[in-house]
Amino acid sequence: MAGLDHTLREIASMPRPELQDRWAKLTGRPVPRLSIAMLRLALGYELQAKAKGGLTRTARRQLDGSDNTRLRAMPLAPGLRLVREWQGKVHVVTVDDTGAIQWNGQRWKSLSEVARAITGTRWSGPAFFGLKQRKAAA
Repeated sequence: MAGLDHTLREIASMPRPELQDRWAKLTGRPVPRLSIAMLRLALGYELQAKAKGGLTRTARRQLDGSDNTRLRAMPLAPGLRLVREWQGKVHVVTVDDTGAIQWNGQRWKSLSEVARAITGTRWSGPAFFGLKQRKAAA
């Protein structure tokens, strides 16, 4: 354990080439394209997982999204205000007292229409605005 602590302290000050070399030797996988800070965190995780056994199978499935769950959108309640930044611009969508969706001074049929207008591509509106939640499969 003391060896692991020492190694984790070492990687905190390693330059990128040493981190990349250490990653390749430890994991046998290509070095991910990450900032140096994220590479340090990823390498630290890999070192700890190797020393302590890593994540459980259930935890890995949950993180991978393959844990037999599906996404469910939250209902749109009157007064709800959704804020999303897209390409440096902040977009605010509100749900008025009648349940209608308002954005840019206009009424919209769905959040997906708003997401499409913002991005120029097809999006699930609830996913774009972060309203999807995991729900256990029935």
